[in-house]
Order: sequence, then C-alpha cells, then structure tokens
Amino acid sequence: MTAAAPPVPGPTGRPTTSVRVLRGPLGLSWRWRPRAVAVGAGLVVVLLALLVLSVMVGDFPVAFGDVVAALLGRAEGPAAFIVGELRLPRALAGIGAGAAFAVSGAIFQTLVRNPLGSPELIGFTQGASAGAVAGIVLGGATGAALAGSALAGGIATAVVVYLAAFRRGLLGTRLVLVGIGVGAMLNAVTWWLLTRAELTTAQSAAAWLVGSLNARTWTNVLVLAVALAVLVPGGVVVARWLRMVELGDEAARALGLPLRRVQLAAVALAIALCSAAVATAGPVPFIALAAPQLARRLVRGPGIGLVTSALVGAVLLLASDIVAQRALAPVGLPVGVTTGILGGAYLAWLLGTEGRGRARGSRGAGRSGGAGVSGSAGRPGPAGRAGRTEGQIA
Repeated sequence: MTAAAPPVPGPTGRPTTSVRVLRGPLGLSWRWRPRAVAVGAGLVVVLLALLVLSVMVGDFPVAFGDVVAALLGRAEGPAAFIVGELRLPRALAGIGAGAAFAVSGAIFQTLVRNPLGSPELIGFTQGASAGAVAGIVLGGATGAALAGSALAGGIATAVVVYLAAFRRGLLGTRLVLVGIGVGAMLNAVTWWLLTRAELTTAQSAAAWLVGSLNARTWTNVLVLAVALAVLVPGGVVVARWLRMVELGDEAARALGLPLRRVQLAAVALAIALCSAAVATAGPVPFIALAAPQLARRLVRGPGIGLVTSALVGAVLLLASDIVAQRALAPVGLPVGVTTGILGGAYLAWLLGTEGRGRARGSRGAGRSGGAGVSGSAGRPGPAGRAGRTEGQIA
C-alpha cells in the first residue's frame, strides 16, 4: 500500500516530485520518490551502455558479440585479452572512482552547505595527492601501498583543515577558505617532491597527477572494490544523518543529533572515499564538484542523494575517459584533461547562474520594499527603506 505526499519546492524553484510511502507488514514503511527511482534507472542504463562502448572502441575494435562472449568467459584469442585484461579493468576502475569522487563531493557540499564545497577546492584531494606522490617518489608505492599513502595524506590534511577551521562549530565558508590555503601549500610540496625524484619516477608521478586511467589492472580494481565495500555501509548510515544536517545546526541539535560527532564521521568517510578514488585514478578534477549538483537538478528533490550522485559521477568519469581516448585518436589523453575542460565550463556556468539568482532576488526585494511611501513629502516609508537596505546587503 502506498501513500503520496504533496510536492514541495525543489532546488531550482520548481516543485519536486511527490514522496510516496510504501507500507509493509509489521508496521514497516519505506519512503521513495518516483522521479528519483526513474532517474536512477535511467542512469544505470546509460552507465551499462557506456561500459559496453568503452570495451568495444579503441585501436583494435571489438564486436559486440565478442564483448559478450569475453564477459561470459567464452571468448578466445586477442578479443579475450583486450577485453578481459586491458579495457574492462580500466572501465570498472573509472566507474568505481567516479562514484567515490561523487559521493565524497556530495557529503562535503551538504556539510558546508555550499555547491563549491568539493574535495579538490577544500584541499583534501591535494592532501591525498601529496601523500600518494610521496609514496611513489620515496618508496615506489603501487596498488594497496599507494592507496594507503593517499589515505594517510588525506587524513593528515583533514585534521589540519578541521582544527584550523573549527571555531565553536564548523562554518562552511571558513572551511572552504582554510582548505584553499592548505591545498595551495600541498601543491607546492607535491611539486617539490617531483623535483627531488629521478627522471622516470617524476614522469610517472606527473602523469598520474593529471588524472588518468591508463594501464589500470585488476589489482587496482580489487583495491578500490575492497575500499568501497568497507565504506558504502557507512555511507548508508551517514545519508540518514545528512538529511537532518541539511535542516541547519540548531534544528539538527533539536532533533537529538550529536552534530559534532556526525560531522567528524561524515568528513572521515568523505576523505576515505576521496583518497581511494585518488589512489585509483589520480586527482581527476571536477567530478566531485559537478556530479552532486547535476544529480540534484535531475531528481529535483530536497538535498543531495548519495546514490544518484554516485551514478552521475560514474557516468561522467567513464564518458570523459571515452572522449579522452577517441577525441584525438590514435593519441590518447589523460581523463583529467577532459574533465578539467568540461569542469571549467561547468564552474563558469554555476557561478553565472548563482550570480543571476542573487541579482534577481535583490531586485525583487527592492521592488517589494519600495512600495511603502510615507507622508506628503514623498519620502520612502519604512518598507521602502527596508527594501533598499536589503537590496544593498544582498
């Protein structure tokens, strides 16, 4: 048995889809949004299509039938090697890394209540990158050791940023500003490490810093899969807390939420996800920034859904990798170049739309406040003065 709730305004000003409640036995019930389910199903279909396409295209094209046979373990010869050892691990690594980046970005954006609150802007990606480069340059780290180095760098950065930004609470603007400064210092440390490395090591580390899925193996996929298997259950728990955090600090405390512990747990989870993604694909830019906001606009629901964000992030990274491989074929580009170009355009669009929205709000407040006029002298009354002041503040 299902019941429907009335729609409410969404993040774009349009009404969201209604919430339906599925009632089961023993008094259990589940809330779900038909539009969110439809969007999720559509993203899964797109992701599967991109997965098949990424395995088929390349310098050695593979027919669809051979791809299916290779996935079922029935192919032989060059097709089995190309699909099973070269292209499929790369595609699966891209899907996992894109999902991890997106969920990490969604958590940070919810905590700081700012669409620019992504790991690469707050400095956590730079911390994970510095740790990974230190592992590569100083110890020749690969696989699990590289993931551990990235995780250590991300955690150390998070501790520094959190302690520097915490003042009787975690203010989003302060966290972003402190993170930008710490990220700049970590970039300097990273490039200093590259100048101290041997030529071949420095070249491989510099190529990795761009963000790339080249030469990814089943070992990389296995390490990422283990990390996601450990972290995903935590994401399920954190998602419930984040819905209360979105109401504001005071409202969350009034509902009995231990806000400080929730913030620490959410930050730790987001850092672990970001570090696992960085260890797999390098610091691929803008996936964590763009995916949560695109998912929110697709669903038109309150808050940022972690599942939808993960699917959008996986689609973005895999599609960008296909473009990077084939745009200048036979020359392949690192996927970070493609996401950087697309992400820069998205960031300009996001800042433009935010600015226009604030300008419209300011003009609307001024017009509504200017309606009050007092006395015969024609001077603006209290409403007019309030409207003008509100417009100046906005």
